[in-house]
Amino acid sequence: METVSSNNTSANNSVDMSNINGRVAVLMGGNAAERDVSLDSGSAVVASLQAMNVDVVAIDTAENVVDALQTLSPDFAFIALHGKGGEDGTMQALLENLTIPYSGSGVLGSALAMDKVRSKNLWRGLSLPTPAFACLDDNTDFEAVLAMLGGTAFVKPADEGSSIGMSLVQTANELKAAYQNTAELGVTIFAEQWIDGPEYTVTILEGHELPSIRIATKRAFYNYEAKYQDDDTEFFVPSGLDHKDEALLQQLAREAFYSLGCSQWGRVDFMRDKNSGQFYLLEANTVPGLTNHSLVPMAAAAAGLNFNALIANIIHLSIAAES
Repeated sequence: METVSSNNTSANNSVDMSNINGRVAVLMGGNAAERDVSLDSGSAVVASLQAMNVDVVAIDTAENVVDALQTLSPDFAFIALHGKGGEDGTMQALLENLTIPYSGSGVLGSALAMDKVRSKNLWRGLSLPTPAFACLDDNTDFEAVLAMLGGTAFVKPADEGSSIGMSLVQTANELKAAYQNTAELGVTIFAEQWIDGPEYTVTILEGHELPSIRIATKRAFYNYEAKYQDDDTEFFVPSGLDHKDEALLQQLAREAFYSLGCSQWGRVDFMRDKNSGQFYLLEANTVPGLTNHSLVPMAAAAAGLNFNALIANIIHLSIAAES
């Protein structure tokens, strides 16, 4: 179920692309685990820019990306890459080295947000609420870790998106097996306290207050399949929070996002404890999905921004940040 508020206005959807002088390259695909999602996001952005009569080219960054950028000489790069190599500061650093302006957060903000463990450590230092967690390795006392986390936990890779590599565990043996399976990804693995309650997400788009979204899935948690394949995942927009809780969630999202050095646009994900009502930060995303299953376009629509206006706003914000 997708419930979208009816405050759409033609003014919000007027698109002025007069400050886009030259060619826009949409960077998509790549070699990360989220390649297929990135191709979908990038294709949607390309179609949007074409509809707005922008000179746009698509670049699959899986190989020869430097050659492609130098040959095509774009005046701006829209990053539609999810995961490693595109969302972690790597592509941002390359574009800065090539002096090509780009969309979204810079090198530091991208790198910090991609690393969930560093994000959580920073938030804890700022007294922002995030679930308890423990990093895992071959010498971990899995029984002790699970007990410390309350008997149920998520196992997560620190720098993958779209819930890739995640699993829900309830025994020490399950925790150990999940760690061993996820360790094959070759990244930091951590176990995180399970928060029993609904999941929310807040889109950050500087200058706009986008409504929160509540997510409901019939699966054990909002995993990759629930995000991109299931037709029965429910998205409630607006989320049903009262004014006070909505304001609190928006404030937490902004504090979490900007504390990492992120900028312009992104998304912050939360769980809410069904008993205490406390919101807990899960992660910040600096290049959220822009597919027909994605949350940012849903939130934008609820705020009165159609997809073209959303893309135009992201580009305008990014160009303004460069000036």
